[in-house]
Amino acid sequence: MLVNTLFMVFSKTMTEPNSPKVDTAIASLEFQRSTMAAKLNWLRAGVLGANDGIMSTSGLILGVAASPGVTSGTILIAGVAAVVAGSISMAGGEYTSVSAQRDSEKAALAVERKELADDPEGELRELAWFFEQKGISPKLAIKVAEELTSKDALKAHAEAELGIDSEHHVSPVQAALSSFAAFAMGGMLPLLAVIGPWVDYRIQATVASVVVALVLTGFVGAKIGGAKAIPGILRNLVVSLMTMGVTYIIGHLVGTNITI
Repeated sequence: MLVNTLFMVFSKTMTEPNSPKVDTAIASLEFQRSTMAAKLNWLRAGVLGANDGIMSTSGLILGVAASPGVTSGTILIAGVAAVVAGSISMAGGEYTSVSAQRDSEKAALAVERKELADDPEGELRELAWFFEQKGISPKLAIKVAEELTSKDALKAHAEAELGIDSEHHVSPVQAALSSFAAFAMGGMLPLLAVIGPWVDYRIQATVASVVVALVLTGFVGAKIGGAKAIPGILRNLVVSLMTMGVTYIIGHLVGTNITI
């Protein structure tokens, strides 16, 4: 965002004084990029939440299902409890985390707002110095700082010095609801697989459904992040298979050797 802003200001210095078409095009491009980045962040968080739901629920379900003589009703209760508890835990953690982040951002903005009110000239020089450190010449740096300050001094300092947007803050409630929904949707897949009509093959059905789901989420997550798909998919599968394997072994051992 900062680079694009500098480019906008530099374009004004190099083009004719009245060039609204150029300014409008650049502003529109900046808006589109910011909007897309926000959407991708939410989508990435959704994929990660679904992954957590798939891995956590499948691990717990297989741990219970591995116990000899366990009934489908017991597995269903354990699976539902895992999905509900995991979804609430994810939502609560996300709400707390995002709330703390938002509070920190607001506190930092309050400090910056006070500094701008107490020493506007000093803050202008500070902003210009920041641009100089980015490789901008002193003459252009002060011009950029003056123009950005004349429009919205707090916004300029927040983006340059703090790396935050003074006008938009992530909603803790929205983040919590998104995490809750993502985990719940991911957790429902292994739950449905293990309680299906294929009682004699419920372990195999659960493992197969989890593998397919994690291949898809690994692929989508890699594409969102602009990374290669194969490493992301392999990481997903290795972690999940290890989780299911360990919990299955523990469930089998506990169910076989311990009687309550």
